[in-house]
Amino acid sequence: MGTARTSRTPLPGIGVRYDLTTREHRRLSVVAHRDGARTLSAYREDDPDACALSVQLTGGEAEAIARTLMPTHQSPSLLSTTELGLVAERISLSSVSHWNGRLLGDTRMRTETGVSIVAVLRRADAIPSPGPGFRLAGGDTLIVIGTREGVDAAAEILGRE
Repeated sequence: MGTARTSRTPLPGIGVRYDLTTREHRRLSVVAHRDGARTLSAYREDDPDACALSVQLTGGEAEAIARTLMPTHQSPSLLSTTELGLVAERISLSSVSHWNGRLLGDTRMRTETGVSIVAVLRRADAIPSPGPGFRLAGGDTLIVIGTREGVDAAAEILGRE
């Protein structure tokens, strides 16, 4: 019996494509778009290059499918933010953002909202745990974790133009 094979392909300006070939030689792919959306595709059995199904998913829909495929009861060490009253979200900076070119510490994000910025996505790179001296740029996507109210307040602050 074969095992599943996976591969990862960067798609500049779009995101990343993840391909899976199952033990039955069926091919699936997921394109993780930079805006959080996902495209799930399944390919024909008789022609693995011909797409039989392609579904556009929002970030929330993709998360729902992932939770269904990997129920938390199978992973007791997995932190479930909903059980703790926390949310994790992506907040994008526009090219005309007030924060474009400024230091992360200038936002006073943790002091003002209580949220933690756990990563910044810039183009095809991820910068984990950026410090207060990290310089923000228009087009950055900040991954924030906090209460619903804190994340909403963070989005408001980061949305300044």
